[in-house]
Amino acid sequence: MKSAYDVLGERGFLEQVTEEALIRGLFEAGPVTCYIGFDPTATSLHIGSLVPIMALAHMQQNGNKPIALVGGGTGLIGDPSGKTEMRQVLTREQIDYNAQCLGKQLSQYLDFSDNKALLLNNADWLTTINYIEFLRDIGRHFSVNRMLAAESYKIRLEKGLNFIEFNYMLLQAYDFLYLFQNQGCALQMGGNDQWGNMLAGTELIRKVAGKDAHAVTFPLITTSLGQKMGKTEKGTIWLDRNLTTPYEYYQYWINTDDADLERFLKLFTFLPLDEISAAKNLADAQLNMAKAVLAFEATKITHGCDAAQGAWRASMEAFHSRPVDADMFPSSTIPRTAPATDTSGIPRYAVSRKDLDAGISIMASCAKSGLTQSSSEARRLIEQGGIYVNDRQVKSIDEKLTAADFAGGDEIRIRKGKKKYLIIEIKD
Repeated sequence: MKSAYDVLGERGFLEQVTEEALIRGLFEAGPVTCYIGFDPTATSLHIGSLVPIMALAHMQQNGNKPIALVGGGTGLIGDPSGKTEMRQVLTREQIDYNAQCLGKQLSQYLDFSDNKALLLNNADWLTTINYIEFLRDIGRHFSVNRMLAAESYKIRLEKGLNFIEFNYMLLQAYDFLYLFQNQGCALQMGGNDQWGNMLAGTELIRKVAGKDAHAVTFPLITTSLGQKMGKTEKGTIWLDRNLTTPYEYYQYWINTDDADLERFLKLFTFLPLDEISAAKNLADAQLNMAKAVLAFEATKITHGCDAAQGAWRASMEAFHSRPVDADMFPSSTIPRTAPATDTSGIPRYAVSRKDLDAGISIMASCAKSGLTQSSSEARRLIEQGGIYVNDRQVKSIDEKLTAADFAGGDEIRIRKGKKKYLIIEIKD
């Protein structure tokens, strides 16, 4: 029988591990308690956090006990890893509020009932530390020379590393020791940029407790074009529906590059690997169907089935897509028949009849509605032939919307390029 470690490896989650034979032995010995830390620097996590979240979900689904650790204590300092300059220092109140928001968000992916998973905040133990005792009991185990050799610190030394950030490695290592001693947690997982901090934790446990602990890192996920996951022309793709709507979230996934499809299905859905492996042989319409399955499953995991179905219906309506063939991805719950007309998931922008009488600038409407990031982008797209009103190409930056454009109804569609729609509706 496969262990969760095998599952993570087959799906592409594993990058670096401490000693694989020992880790395999840990999983063979019984259920494993593991943890991943999440920085409460904002009220929501974003797509870049999905790899660790999905890893915890796979751990739980395979009979292990995950700990989601919100860094309410370490967040007061800021992790220097991967940063060229010091993070903005947030107040205790901001950190506490963000931590509460992240806790609610993580419950969408993990089942915290009946002690099946734990949601902890390291502020509960870090903010009560006696500094002198901490230096005597914990600090004495750390070599400054080895710390400075860590990649996370080497990058910062060029621009300056302050003392408060220099303590971060000690605190993260202490988190691992605390969870090892109090929760039986012997495995820490996290991003590849955390490798040095994670090794510091395993070393601290060995020195203080005289026992083995283990670490696993995930690869930095980029698209086939080398772009960072979750970054678009409109900014970050958040997991909070109030920051990124389920429809926008769905559209992000359905626009996945062909070369990324199989890899993303493995990482960001729970579909069986034998179904996913068929994706490499798909082309044309079937390839687009597989992208719809990815978008639907990813949206369902983050926002729930109803939101995923709403986003699917809106996308089908907007782009006149074909339903997914019944024999493709049989484990997916994506609907297999064309939906009734539903445009509820497409962004809307209201105008008044009075303004229409005088004419409304199409270029200005694109910018004000958020279809484009600015008037200059709208101008450029119109000049390049990339803006359409009801499938009619806008020819001039001076064109205006009038009541005649709404003949037969109270709404029209503006399309940006091939895949981005906006509904403009009349509101008296």
